[in-house]
Amino acid sequence: MTIDYGKKMRLRETGLFIFIFLIFAAFAAVLVNIQLVHGRHYEDKIKTASLHTVKIKAARGEILDRNGLPLITNRQGNSLIFEAAKFPSADEMEERVKIIDSLIKLCEKNDLEWVDRLPLVLENEKISFVENRESEIAYMKSKEMLNLNEYATAQNCFEALVERYGLEAYSSRQALKIASVSYEMRRQVFSKSNPYTFAEDVPGDLVALIKENSSFYRGVEVEIVPYRVYADGKLAPHVVGMTGAIDPDEYKRLKDEGYGINDIIGKSGLELAMEDELRGKAGKKTVTSEKDGQVHSETELAPQQGHTVISTIDSKLQQASQDALEKVLTQEKLSVPPAGAAVVINVNTGEILACATYPSYDISRYGKDYATLAKADGAPLWNRALLSAYECGSAMKPSVAIAGLEEGLVTRDTRTYCPGSYTYGDSRFKCEQYHANRNQNVILALKESCNVYFYELGRRLGISKMNQYRSLLGMGQKTGVELNEAAGVLDSPEYRSSLGQVWLDGFTIQSAIGQSSNLVTPIQLANYCATIANGGTHYQPHFVKTVKSADYSQTILDKERVVKWETGFSKKNLDLVKEGMFLLGTQGYIGSRYANVPVNVAAKTGTSQVYRKVNGASIKQNNAFVISYAPAENPEIAIATVAEGFRSSSASGAISGLIYEAYFSKTDTPDPPQAENTLLG
Repeated sequence: MTIDYGKKMRLRETGLFIFIFLIFAAFAAVLVNIQLVHGRHYEDKIKTASLHTVKIKAARGEILDRNGLPLITNRQGNSLIFEAAKFPSADEMEERVKIIDSLIKLCEKNDLEWVDRLPLVLENEKISFVENRESEIAYMKSKEMLNLNEYATAQNCFEALVERYGLEAYSSRQALKIASVSYEMRRQVFSKSNPYTFAEDVPGDLVALIKENSSFYRGVEVEIVPYRVYADGKLAPHVVGMTGAIDPDEYKRLKDEGYGINDIIGKSGLELAMEDELRGKAGKKTVTSEKDGQVHSETELAPQQGHTVISTIDSKLQQASQDALEKVLTQEKLSVPPAGAAVVINVNTGEILACATYPSYDISRYGKDYATLAKADGAPLWNRALLSAYECGSAMKPSVAIAGLEEGLVTRDTRTYCPGSYTYGDSRFKCEQYHANRNQNVILALKESCNVYFYELGRRLGISKMNQYRSLLGMGQKTGVELNEAAGVLDSPEYRSSLGQVWLDGFTIQSAIGQSSNLVTPIQLANYCATIANGGTHYQPHFVKTVKSADYSQTILDKERVVKWETGFSKKNLDLVKEGMFLLGTQGYIGSRYANVPVNVAAKTGTSQVYRKVNGASIKQNNAFVISYAPAENPEIAIATVAEGFRSSSASGAISGLIYEAYFSKTDTPDPPQAENTLLG
C-alpha cells in the first residue's frame, strides 16, 4: 500500500492553523471580557491600594443583681486607634515616634491615661521591672520580642528598646513612654487588619483637637467602642470582678478559641468565671484603601453583645453587709489593721445573697489606685470571704455535737461534769467559761461553749470520726462556687505527715474545740451553718442565678438548686444542736446583739488565737467568729462573720445583727425561700 505523505502533511498544517486560531480567539474573548464586559470593575480595582478585614469589638454582657439592678453595664465611648493604612510604617520610625510623643504629651496635659502595659518603670532615675509581671517580662525578653537572655536586667531591656526605636535623643522618662507604645504595637502585631488602640475613653474635645490636626496625626483615628461601667465600684468588687487586656499566657492558651492578641478578657470575679457567657461575638468590616489616600469601610457582620448574667447577690443586702463590717470593725482601736468578712446564704437554695470583705476598694479605680492598694494595710484586694482560711474555734463545736449524737455516744440526758479544766496525759487545758450548772449536756455545752464537754467528746470520737462529720458539713474542702476559693484543711495524722510532722494525741482534743490546724473559709462556715439550719441538706453554693440573652428573649442557663448530698442526720439530733444554738442566739451577750432583729436568731460563737507580726514583734491575737441563722424556727438565711484581731465574738455578732436587721426590715420583700421539690423561676 502506498502512503500519501503530502496529504498527511497538509492535514497537520491545517490542524496547527486551527489550534493557533483558537488560542488567539480565546485571548480576544478574555480581552473583550476585561475591557468591555467588566471594564468598570477592573478600573475600580486599579484605583484600590488594598482590601483587608478588621474585627469589630463586641460589647460584653451585663451583670445584674438578683432583682435586676445593674452591677456592671456598658456605654459607648471614643478610643484613639492607629490605622496602619495611613499611620507611618516601621520604615518611617522617626515620623512615627514624633506622633506617639505628641499624643502622649497631649494625653498627659489633659489628664488622660494612654495604654501603657510595658513591664518596666522608672523610679528614682532607675529602670526596674514592674512587680508581679513575670510572664510578661519573660515574653519581653523572648526571641519574638527583644531577643535578650533570660537574665537580662531591666536596664538591658530599656536600652534594647531605645536602640530599636531610635529614642536616643529623648530623656529616659519620655523614651520609656514612647517605647511602651512602640513595643505594645509590635506585641499586638499592628497591621492593616489589626489596628492599635492608643487611648481609651477619650473626651470629645480631645478628639476634635486631633481631627483638626489630622495632617500631622495621620493614621490616628477615632473608633466608637463599648466600655464597662460599674453601677457602684465599691459594691461587691471581689465578687463582680474586672476585665483587662489578655496577657501572653492567656493568649497562648485561648487563641484557638478565637481570642485576638489585643482582646479584653475577664480577669477576676464573675467577669472571669462567666467569661464564656459574657464574651460577645465580634463583628467584621471590610476596609478599602484607595491609592489617592481615601479609606472606606463597610460592615459585613454586626457584632453581638454577650449574654446577661443575673447573679444571686442582693445589692441592698450586700451594701448592708459591707456597711456593717466597716461600722463594727473600725469602732475599736486594734494593734492590727481592722479586717473581716461576712457571707449570707439562702439555706434552702445555696444562693449567696451577700459576700463582703473588709477592707475593700473601688474597682472602678483599680487601675489608678493599684500601686496604693497593693501595699495598703489590711490587703483590700484580698477576698477574705472566699480565700482566707481560719481556725474558727468553737464555731466548729456543732459539728462535733452532731457526730457524738449520731454515733450514739451522747444523748440529751448525757452529762459531763466541768471542773473548769481538763487533764489529758501530762497536760491541763482550761475551759475558759464559767457555768452556773457544771453538769453539762449537749444543749448547755453548745450554749455555754464548754470546752471540757467537747474535749471529752472529741477524745471518745477520735479524729477520723470527727473529720467524717465535718466533711459531710463541707468543711476543709472547696464549696464549688463559681469564683476562686481556698480549700482549707481538716487537721489529721495524714495532713501532719504531709508536712513532715508527727501527730500527737493532744491534737485530737484541741481539734474538738476548733483549734489545732483546722482551717475553714467564711463561705464554708456559712454553708455548714445552712446545712444544720435546713435539716441536713448540703446545697451547692452559687453566685449565678440565671443567664439570659442580651435581649432577654432566651434563657441560656437557669441554675436550679443543686443538692450536693443529704447528710442523713436525724431530725431529733439536729433539733438538739439547734436548741443549743437557739439559746445562745437569744440570750446573753450574743443575744443582745440581735435585740433589734424582729425574729429569733440561732447562733454559735468561736474565737481562735493566732500569732502575727506587728512592728517586727510576734504578738498573740484573737479572731472572732459567729455562725447563725434566722428565723430560728423556720430558717431562711445563714450568716458567717469573722472579725480579725477582736477579743471576743461580740464584734462578729454585732456584724450579723446589723445584716439581719437589714434583711428582715427591707421594704421590698426578699425572694421567698425555695420550697422543696420545685424548680427555680
